[in-house]
Amino acid sequence: MAVVTAPKQDRSRATRQRLLEAAVACLAEHGWAGSTVSVVAERAGVSRGAAQHHFPTREDLFTAAVEYVAEERSSALRALPVQSRAAVVEALVDLYTGPLFRAALHLWVAASNAPHADQLRARVTELETRVGRETHRIAVELLGADESMPGVRETVQGLLDMARGLGLANLLTDDGMRRGRVVALWGRLLDEALG
Repeated sequence: MAVVTAPKQDRSRATRQRLLEAAVACLAEHGWAGSTVSVVAERAGVSRGAAQHHFPTREDLFTAAVEYVAEERSSALRALPVQSRAAVVEALVDLYTGPLFRAALHLWVAASNAPHADQLRARVTELETRVGRETHRIAVELLGADESMPGVRETVQGLLDMARGLGLANLLTDDGMRRGRVVALWGRLLDEALG
């Protein structure tokens, strides 16, 4: 019996992962209004029923998808080798200029103004708080920052806020050259501020 169960569990995990990845891609490309469970299921190559088996509601699917990719990105950040602060700044900025940020932004907008979005708003707010805390913690580690020193916590948060701002600017135009200059400057500023 266990021989039959393991492959079934593996298929279920693979289906769930395909749904999560398809949900983030759809949200990033089509926004909340264009991202339905049916669209995601089709992109993932599964039936709508299979999608609803894993995620009973649309909100379940999209909050799980953003959380899944955020965890993947956090793992990738934690795996970065020790490097210059400018390289750390660049890696953090990359978080906010990719499809995850675009997908998360669509989810935030839907949670903030969709009709009857109270449940979605609560879930997105909790998710964003958790992801924000984890990203801050990882940034502190990667930068070798000592938050017991005055102003260090705010400096790291300022870096993350700047990275989010660059991500917002990137939604309309890809201004990689300017972004590169800003990243280099922040690397130097952090070297001065963090010692």
